[in-house]
Amino acid sequence: MTTTEPKPTDAGGAGGKQYKATLNLPKTDFAMEAKLVTTEPARLAKWKEQHLYAKVQANRAGRDVWMLHDGPPFANADIHIGHVINKTLKDVFLRYKTMRGYATPYIPGWDCHGLPIEHKIAQDLGPKMREMSTVDVRKKCWDHAAKYAELQSEQFQRVGILGDWANPYWTMAAKYEAGTLEVFAAFVKAGLVYKQLKPVHWSIANQTALADAELEYKDVEDRSIYVEFPAANPGATKGRYNLKVNAPVHFLAWTTTPWTLPANLALCVGPDVEYSFVHFAQEGHGKILVLASALVAAVMAKAGVAGHTVLATTTGKDLFESGLEYRHPFLDRTGKLLVADYVTTTDGTGIVHTAPGHGEDDYDTGRKYGLEVYCPVQADGRYDTTVPNWLQGIKVWDANALVIDRLKTDGLLLKEEKYLHSYPHDWRSKTPIIFRATEQWFISVEKPFTVGSEAPASLRERGLSAVKDTVEFIPAWGQARMEGMLQNRPAWCISRQRAWGLPIPVFYNPAGEALLTSESVLAVSRRFAEKGSDAWFNDTPRDLLGADFKLPDGFEFETLRKERDIFDVWFESGSSWHSVLQNRGLKFPADLYLEGSDQHRGWFQLSMLPALGATGQPPYKNVLTHGFAVKPDGTKVSKSDKEYVTAMQEINRHGADLLRLWTCSMDYQGDLPVSPKVLAEFADKYRKIRNTVRFLLSNLYDFDPATDRVAPLPDSLDGWACLRMSDLVREVENAFEAFQTHKAFRLLFDVCSVDISSIYGNTMKDRLYCDAPNSPTRRRCQTVMYDMAHNLIRLLAPMVVFTADEAWEHVPGTGGLSVHLADWPKAADQATAATREFYDLLIKLRESGTLQLDGLKKSAGLNKGVEAEAVYVVTDPTLRARLLATGEDLADLIGCGYATVVDAAPAGTTAVDVATDSLKASIVVLDRRTVYPACARSWKRRPDVGSDPAYPDLSARDAAAIKAIGGLK
Repeated sequence: MTTTEPKPTDAGGAGGKQYKATLNLPKTDFAMEAKLVTTEPARLAKWKEQHLYAKVQANRAGRDVWMLHDGPPFANADIHIGHVINKTLKDVFLRYKTMRGYATPYIPGWDCHGLPIEHKIAQDLGPKMREMSTVDVRKKCWDHAAKYAELQSEQFQRVGILGDWANPYWTMAAKYEAGTLEVFAAFVKAGLVYKQLKPVHWSIANQTALADAELEYKDVEDRSIYVEFPAANPGATKGRYNLKVNAPVHFLAWTTTPWTLPANLALCVGPDVEYSFVHFAQEGHGKILVLASALVAAVMAKAGVAGHTVLATTTGKDLFESGLEYRHPFLDRTGKLLVADYVTTTDGTGIVHTAPGHGEDDYDTGRKYGLEVYCPVQADGRYDTTVPNWLQGIKVWDANALVIDRLKTDGLLLKEEKYLHSYPHDWRSKTPIIFRATEQWFISVEKPFTVGSEAPASLRERGLSAVKDTVEFIPAWGQARMEGMLQNRPAWCISRQRAWGLPIPVFYNPAGEALLTSESVLAVSRRFAEKGSDAWFNDTPRDLLGADFKLPDGFEFETLRKERDIFDVWFESGSSWHSVLQNRGLKFPADLYLEGSDQHRGWFQLSMLPALGATGQPPYKNVLTHGFAVKPDGTKVSKSDKEYVTAMQEINRHGADLLRLWTCSMDYQGDLPVSPKVLAEFADKYRKIRNTVRFLLSNLYDFDPATDRVAPLPDSLDGWACLRMSDLVREVENAFEAFQTHKAFRLLFDVCSVDISSIYGNTMKDRLYCDAPNSPTRRRCQTVMYDMAHNLIRLLAPMVVFTADEAWEHVPGTGGLSVHLADWPKAADQATAATREFYDLLIKLRESGTLQLDGLKKSAGLNKGVEAEAVYVVTDPTLRARLLATGEDLADLIGCGYATVVDAAPAGTTAVDVATDSLKASIVVLDRRTVYPACARSWKRRPDVGSDPAYPDLSARDAAAIKAIGGLK
């Protein structure tokens, strides 16, 4: 069946023009062509005028709250398809929960501070920026962020996202900034904040530290080298290990960062690793190399050494305890061999070059053994004056070649080779980062602290406990991912060296001592709440702290110096649960955080840590992640790709409801393949759903649910349709409860395509169009279709918000209210197993009968199904009576003109058996063109055609229908 406007003959025929006007042909003002591009903005304007969001909240006032907290997108550009996916999923679940009776406040937000905005302003201003004050630069950044936050707000609303758009949260807003400092004060009070010289991820391009969440990893090809570190006292080394060979001794280390060699302060060995003293000749000279025994063969092969001899072996622990030292390859410096558990024999040489100023493990080793945190690399990536002259002022990436050449010249390079590996890059500049020791502010994840009456525990311990025992992850693999990240995360570096952000509220006295207490932070917080964080640059320390603030000994207002660093933006956005949920009096913790799968490292983790530090509990109960938009072949899509989906262009081409429905149709747990072509083709699915709704509405034009309802008969097709809709409500509800929108979409689409269009709609067309308008059979059918439309539109409402609201206006008896103020439909009581089995038999009989009917059309040239008769062969008298009670359903079920129920198949025919577990029947479909006359109105061939003398060319039913409407006009 199609759900397009039927022709008169679709009901069987018109029997000539005199009967056409007597048919109850469908009609509705719900348009077949959606024209979403023009109708959606008008409907959106109507919602704004009606204050729909406020009405929805008022409608649910006093109910249980279901809180989805919005992760803030960055206010720096138009929205993209990823934004559409993210916001649509949030909106769908919020609208579903609203219809289920919950209060669902939704406060959208924006991440407004940060390097990308400052970088864009720097590009726009050029050299002029150096002449501007920090406050003037910040004003430019504010205006840029505000512009795009407001633009994105309009774009998100165009997508149909319902929320408190008049009162969003901006991380740069004064009250929000004050709230962030309140969270910071809790960390300070717990003793978790400290400043330290430590290697961090450093962006040379932007000259600032980076958080883990600001990194992306790319495969790069570097120059790896095998470096020979000469033994500082070769005689002592040979004597200890009885090396009776006249050759120099070198400790062989492998590195992929030659530029870090100037900062080398130690070599690390594995305590339980076996090491060999390997003697061989190279270019006519003998030498002894020390390396892990397990790697000797591989290293010698790479170096092209034809033969070698292992003179002795020992353990890493013994090398360490022997106190052996080495000479730096090109500096006048000696170092010691130290032990570290992270040294392995997976690759390299089993000896690790260690520079405490350039690596996390190196730093930890350095602290353990009292090494200097030496970093000769400046913020711009160039060496300072503490390195040899030939490296001073050189960029680290250019230094690789210089270092390698120097090692070659000095005969201390065993081998150089290309090495492909994954290396961290700045996610904004797309350039490789370095590990560089700088003075930074950190939050400890290791130090135990107390919250309330809880036992002391570290942030890491609290996080792991919450992930394992408190938070539910959707999909479940998110738990293991988050757990692994928490187990391995270092201390949180929260400082950045930029202008556009929230200043870290620390003051210094002339001696360089820091004033940082929870009281001082809260004092600044109160000032920021009044004036915003620009006060840090405009106001004096006395103004910021308040004239009544009691300074500790050694500090005076007049000599205080303000910290120049700002907070990591992740600390700001990660504190949103406090500024938005707690400070606005909303529900905490939230029921759901929903973002892309990259946010396990980002917002999910960096919201949990502040919440655990300040409150002792995670900020959410559930964490849901979705994949990313990719090309149809599964590869990453870029803005320059012809298959890149520009969100607003596609909305202006197809309408927001199409993109919303497509989003819901996808299993978001993986990546989502999309392109302009994919969306264009998906439009057919939207049209199928819309036209199914239209078909239902088009048959309700003369139906008043207050006066015309007629309950369906047991065992009827009407009853079957009611059961299917009841099951649908229950199944879609279960899908939404499990956050599985793709299952909900598939259920709804299949019901529209099969149950309503192909089965029930086709079955009921004849009685809808040809029965008397007020006949019980037609009214029963309209009752079912009314309930179908009523339920189906509400089930669709969270997904296709504009279409559902439009369709709802055409449902009789809805009173002109928006569907988004309606309740979720209720499923009827579960049917008995016996009832379900009977309906199962009917559908199987239909499948067999329609196949036979199709065969007659091909083999016998049958033009219409109504020219055939369905003969049901039933030997069980109880089942036969049950089938007979369904009346005309038996003919309409197959689309035949007539049906009979017999206990034996007519002579010369073969009936096809159909069975369920306990029911059995047979069916045969026969050509009746030469047996029964055709009704001139419905075209049905039936034995009762001509039974009414007043209308000799009509069947009894059609003649009665004509009389019921007062005869022909």
